[in-house]
This record gives sequence, structure tokens and C-alpha cells, in this order.
Amino acid sequence: MPIKLPSDLPAYDVLKREGVMVMGEDQAARQDIRPLRIALLNLMPKKIQTENQFARLIGATPLQIEFSLIRMSEHRTRNTAAEHMESFYRPFSEIRRSGEKFDGLIITGAPIEHLPFEEVTYWDEMVEVMEWTQTHVHSTFGVCWGAMAMIHHFHGVPKHILPEKLFGCFPQKNLNRSSIYLNGFSDICVVPVSRWTENKQSEIDAAEGLVTLLGDEITGPCLIEDAAHRALYVFNHFEYDSDTLKQEYDRDVEGGSPINVPMNYYPEDDPSRPPLNRWRSHAHLLYGNWINAIYQTTPFDTDRIGIDERN
Repeated sequence: MPIKLPSDLPAYDVLKREGVMVMGEDQAARQDIRPLRIALLNLMPKKIQTENQFARLIGATPLQIEFSLIRMSEHRTRNTAAEHMESFYRPFSEIRRSGEKFDGLIITGAPIEHLPFEEVTYWDEMVEVMEWTQTHVHSTFGVCWGAMAMIHHFHGVPKHILPEKLFGCFPQKNLNRSSIYLNGFSDICVVPVSRWTENKQSEIDAAEGLVTLLGDEITGPCLIEDAAHRALYVFNHFEYDSDTLKQEYDRDVEGGSPINVPMNYYPEDDPSRPPLNRWRSHAHLLYGNWINAIYQTTPFDTDRIGIDERN
């Protein structure tokens, strides 16, 4: 089954060219099926790039997906055209007032990790979002800063500033082979990492109900399950395109910002050579497993989301 997208959303043509099955509103309406409702709270500056990345992953499953885009209500992006935001995004305040519910929600990262959470301009609304997920979302997937925000809010786990940026592709150990989210995973998988902060494994271990699924000694915990809050937290970037780290590296070099060559990314660490993607298959596995877990457990009647889970 395909992913349902507005036919004029840039991701529609991008995914169609890549062979991902997509359908517009009219075609989807002719199918007698309940699609999974998956929303993306997109906090990244490059909105369209991020839309493409996540739509590609969740659109690769056999299930019909209805993809919705959400933004923070008052925050205005400077990197994406206002027309695009007006056409395709709904503010969280509108979503909340509508009372609608979602089978899944992805909360992306954001380039604000150097700030204490409480100093982020939209932190109060972010807290509202996280509390809202407990009654209106069946499963939430926090990514990078989004994951750090959730684990801080629900468990008090702090983030710590690193002395230098963790930047590159790092092997992660499979620490829980029986997890439904790691079905098909190798013992080791490589994941792009790009962050100035970390969460410490010792503090995660001290929090009740958190299970580390992927991690390693250099970059720390990577993927955490929080069953009580029906959430996954991933601190690294399975969703990245092949050239995303290259774009970040080239941007900093051109801007004169201090940056190391991303580790284990370019062949022989040579930035003049095209990078190799070594994480794509595990990215599809992870998000496919997440979608499958949602399908297996979400109520058929979406009105029961957030109600059945408390019974």
C-alpha cells in the first residue's frame, strides 16, 4: 500500500521518482481501508528535506499511510517559503482544538541543542505537545533533540554538552535482539551522528522503565524504548540522506566554523570522494518495524487512542 500525500507536496514527486508508492487524496478516498495516521512535527530548518526523509521511510511499508505535517503554533521558520508552510502545515494549536488523534507521531530534531530546554522559545508548547501525545497519539518517535526533550520531560534525564561535536557514522550494538523494533537488525549497524550533546547511559539506567535497544561506548545510547509512554527515542539520524552529513560539513567549512571531517563517512576519510550510504537498510527496517508495531496494537477506532491504553 502507498503513502497518502498531497499531490503538490514536493515529497510526492521525489518519492514517486524513487519508486515509492504514493497516492493523492482522490485515489486514497476510493480505497475501503483505514489508513494509519502518522504525523510529523517538523522542527528542522530545512522543512522540505526533512519531509522527504521521513516520508520515504514510512512510505516503504505494505500499509496505507496518511501523512500529516504539524508545526509549532507561533514559531516562524526562516528557511522554508511561507507559501509551503501555509499550504501543507497545520499549527499544533489547531490540531489540539480539533481533538483528532494519530496512530503515530514523529518529533524531529532541532538546531537548538545548546540551549537549556526552558530557554527554547516554544518550550511551553512543546510540553503541551508531549502531554497531548499521552491521550491523542498511540506511539511517538522522538528524534535527536525531540528525543532528548521527551526523555527529559517524562523522566528528568538531562542532556550534557560535549567538548566537541559528535560527527560521522558510528557502529551501534544491538543490545536487545528480541525487541520488535529490531526485527531483522544485524548485531552491529552504522548510523549517522551529528550533535553537540549527549544523554548518559548511567542516567538512563537510573530512570524507571527505559530500555536501551542500540548504543555504543563512543556515542552512548542510540535508541531507547519507553513503553509506559508508548515512545521510542533515537538520538542519531537513521533518516539522513547519503549527502546530509556532507551538506553540514560543506556549510561549516564555507562559513569558517570549526568542524572535523565526519568520521567513517567518506571513503578513507577523504572529503573529495563521494560518501557511501551504509545505514539505509537499517533505517527502513527500524521505521518499518515501528509502523508494523503500531499496526499490530493501535485501536481500529481512532477515538479509542489514548483511552484503551489507560485501561
